[in-house]
Amino acid sequence: MDLESLNPESVEEVFARHGALSITLTDAGDKPVLEPAPGETPLWRDTRITALFAADADLDRLQDDLLQAFDLDALPTHAVSDLADRAWEREWLKDFGPMRFGERLWICPGDSTVADQGAVVVRLDPGLAFGTGSHATTALCLEWLDGLSLQGKTVLDYGCGSGVLAIAALLLGGDSATAMDIDPQAVTATGSNAENNRVGARLTVLGQDEAIDGRFDIVVANILAGPIIELAGTIAGHVKSGCLLALSGILSGQVNDVFDAYEPWIEFDEQVLKVQGGQTWARLTGRRIEG
Repeated sequence: MDLESLNPESVEEVFARHGALSITLTDAGDKPVLEPAPGETPLWRDTRITALFAADADLDRLQDDLLQAFDLDALPTHAVSDLADRAWEREWLKDFGPMRFGERLWICPGDSTVADQGAVVVRLDPGLAFGTGSHATTALCLEWLDGLSLQGKTVLDYGCGSGVLAIAALLLGGDSATAMDIDPQAVTATGSNAENNRVGARLTVLGQDEAIDGRFDIVVANILAGPIIELAGTIAGHVKSGCLLALSGILSGQVNDVFDAYEPWIEFDEQVLKVQGGQTWARLTGRRIEG
């Protein structure tokens, strides 16, 4: 049902009273919310609510309750359909299979396998935190990491989301890694994913920038152009002299602004672009100027 002017929380309450098994809010107007602050749950201007009910639910009573609760003569645009019973906890696997990045690196959900004997496999299921490799920005970073010699290197994943980049770096040979994200859900997800990939002992997970200790051989920040520019001095300051930085989450039209922000510290290589969903994303890599 498209909510139009209805309050989402109030509609959720009515659905819950009538036994909704799940409730999902989605964008009805193709205007994505990209990066909310931690603890915030902003909604779209045009929001759609979808609920799953048991087969014996009284949907006529539900509709009457909605009409009365919101003093409506008719409900907003809506549809009702029957769904065949399925093993819903495994349904997402149909859309999320093994993915390859570069020559060696694979992201695999659940107990899926790949035939490549030389594969470096990160086990990762979709969860609360951003970063499974399916988005162009994450893919660009994973491909970059796959092409590096990481033996003995220290790594910082700044704005780690699911921790996929730090975990991949460790499995590719990194000596130790630090993953930092100000979102508590990301901190929890990263710790869990690290344990599932048996790299928890080599990964430090932090919830604030101020807790990061020292400088690193490899720093990767896959966030968005706004915070990447705003935090330029901080992020560049975590890179050892002469060592490597990768920035992603940047649209192609924002590249020059990022270059300008990092000019005092980083000498960049040629940008690498990837198109997804009608948008062109950039990965910027470079080396810390001595000092």
